[in-house]
Amino acid sequence: MSTQHDANDDFAAMLAEYEPAARGTGPKRGQMVKGRVVSISAGSVFLDLGGKSEGVLEREELLDKDGELSVKIGDSIEARVVEMDGPAGCVVLRRGIAKGADASEALQGVYDAGIPVEGLVTALNKGGLEVEVAGMRAFCPISQIDARFVEDANHYVGQKFQFKITRLEQGRGKNPNIVLSRRKLLEEENAAQAAVLRETLREGLVVKGTVTTLKDYGVFVDIGGIEGMLHISELGHGRVGHPSEVLSVGQQIDVKVVKIEGAVGNRKEERISLSIKALHDSPWENVGSMFKEGQKVRGTVVRLQPFGAFVELAPGVEGLVHISELGAGRRLNHPREVLAEGAAVEVTILSIDLAQQRISLSMKSPEELPDQGADRQAVQEVNAANNKGLGTFADLLKGKF
Repeated sequence: MSTQHDANDDFAAMLAEYEPAARGTGPKRGQMVKGRVVSISAGSVFLDLGGKSEGVLEREELLDKDGELSVKIGDSIEARVVEMDGPAGCVVLRRGIAKGADASEALQGVYDAGIPVEGLVTALNKGGLEVEVAGMRAFCPISQIDARFVEDANHYVGQKFQFKITRLEQGRGKNPNIVLSRRKLLEEENAAQAAVLRETLREGLVVKGTVTTLKDYGVFVDIGGIEGMLHISELGHGRVGHPSEVLSVGQQIDVKVVKIEGAVGNRKEERISLSIKALHDSPWENVGSMFKEGQKVRGTVVRLQPFGAFVELAPGVEGLVHISELGAGRRLNHPREVLAEGAAVEVTILSIDLAQQRISLSMKSPEELPDQGADRQAVQEVNAANNKGLGTFADLLKGKF
């Protein structure tokens, strides 16, 4: 008899331990939840939230513009938790805030609970934006409309966003003083995304990102709550004068994580280097089939240096015309005396070094080329002497930035 009694006690103890744990896994106040409509009454709509949780939503919130109910049993809808223990033990849900006399009281409730509200940006004024929330006028400082610096806020007017109420004070009239922030919500979302991403982030990973800022030296990309740097030299194998030539703010791109430095999670120390170039094969892999020694080709002068001119023969493939091969008929102090960047030129390929990714070119006339053995030897000697300082053509291009 006592054995049975002990077993019942043990079971009761286990149940008591389980119930708080089970409740801890349910929806929380302020959380967005998704549920399936299981019952509709004269004033309420009941939802199955899963995990033995049931939610209740006022019927009025689900009426269309003609006053007809917009959902039926079996439909799935999203709403936000505003109260954990409502009628019959249901979770009380809300999709919006009703306008009218009860709106101010409802706003106070969501403010106290830290629940976001939906607002329509109606106008731009000095220092911020006017926002309509539940039929009442609210204010959002420009610094709080986005997670990043906003130079022109006009494009926000007419749009609906979720906001967090940061200040709610009863004013002299019926309308309280309401101050909003969208930035706080975005930062919370970014932090949550970043925490998930850091669990899997590694060098070599290809991720999707959004261009957030363009600089002369490169591009900042949001890859999911974490910002990485895409250097201008990593935008592609071809030469790019400025990132704006190939990308724009807000553009969705695929990037490869090429380096992670500093303390991950510490925004001041964390440095994540990205690349688009690493996603594509090097154009030098096809150089052997595209070009031959002695071939005449057309190219574009992309850079002038005291020792010669770099000519782009194909996207990402450049050759060097040594100053002695410019064919000016006189001694030159600098290539700029006869050439300008952007000029289209015809050149002859003197040699191709695939291992070092170098192509030696000449602009001399055909009759001058046969007896240029000494000059070619001079070019080779100059290349060898500058090997340590110049590196590959890619290194030379990176040096500019």
